[in-house]
Amino acid sequence: MNKKTGILLVNLGTPDSPSVKDVRKYLNEFLNDDRVIDLAWLKRKLLVNLIIVPLRAPKSAKEYVKLFKMFDGESPLLKYGLILKEKLQAKIAENYTVELAMRYGNPSMDSVLEKMRKENYDKIIVFPMYPHYAASSMGTVIEKTNKIINKWWNIPEVVTMGQFYNNPEFIKAFANRAKKHVIADYDHVLFSYHGLPERHINKSHLMGESCVNCNCPKEYLPEEPLCYKNTCYETTRLLVKEIGLDEGKYSLSFQSRLGKDPWIQPYTDDVITALGKNGSKKILVLSPAFVSDCLETCVEISEEYLEVFEQNGGEKLQLVESLNDGEDWVDIVHDLVSKQ
Repeated sequence: MNKKTGILLVNLGTPDSPSVKDVRKYLNEFLNDDRVIDLAWLKRKLLVNLIIVPLRAPKSAKEYVKLFKMFDGESPLLKYGLILKEKLQAKIAENYTVELAMRYGNPSMDSVLEKMRKENYDKIIVFPMYPHYAASSMGTVIEKTNKIINKWWNIPEVVTMGQFYNNPEFIKAFANRAKKHVIADYDHVLFSYHGLPERHINKSHLMGESCVNCNCPKEYLPEEPLCYKNTCYETTRLLVKEIGLDEGKYSLSFQSRLGKDPWIQPYTDDVITALGKNGSKKILVLSPAFVSDCLETCVEISEEYLEVFEQNGGEKLQLVESLNDGEDWVDIVHDLVSKQ
């Protein structure tokens, strides 16, 4: 007998609209997560609620206005997530039901999982849509899921999907998007990943060694499978091989840092500045940490970093689109889920 199974796709989240009010609400939920800003409760509350959110919400709202305009008034993260949900539902077996939730914002994990509770599934498969594990992304989805489901009277079998940074089809899908561009026309290819504070990376090194002493930029470290930096470098190596890039023609960097604490380096804006000053006129940028285009790709990379590049002598910065609602991405999710 086939089990009645629910599939829960989870992505980071998005404000309901680009209004300051909705962006403030979204940032408040997001930044008060102790896996995102891992400070003592009182210190985090004071920092987030009295300093970061009041100062950042109006500025971020302006960026979200740009983003929503690019997608006809919609959030691309939500738009592509809903299309993925529909396409996966049409492709998967009848005893599976697909749902979409956001870790922050709507549709909320609380509301979607409550809906799933009432369906009385035999099994729930949770798929955090992050290629690389980080405590502040995949980790917080797992924690939130457990907190909600552990309160249920009837607890079904629950399977949480892990990272897929080295999945061959995932690598091929991103490489194929890069190959839509004439690689030879670009002076350099940049792989830009979302950044993390160094202390987050250091916490993931259970042997107590500092991130700065690790050799992951040169080789994959199997003893650190959940180190975000380690897996980002491995994704880059696999993409470089799949695309066919020569040594010296590509770089890796980390973007979107917040606050004054040190984040993992090199920083994307610093790398782009150096590329411009060193004579690169055209660069191609991939952001393999994101399966859907979002604020960090469409605005931060395509607009803010383009401006930085131009100010330092560059001429063209081309973003490679993410997996979004592509049929190959639907096939990848179907394949990963079906194996569970």
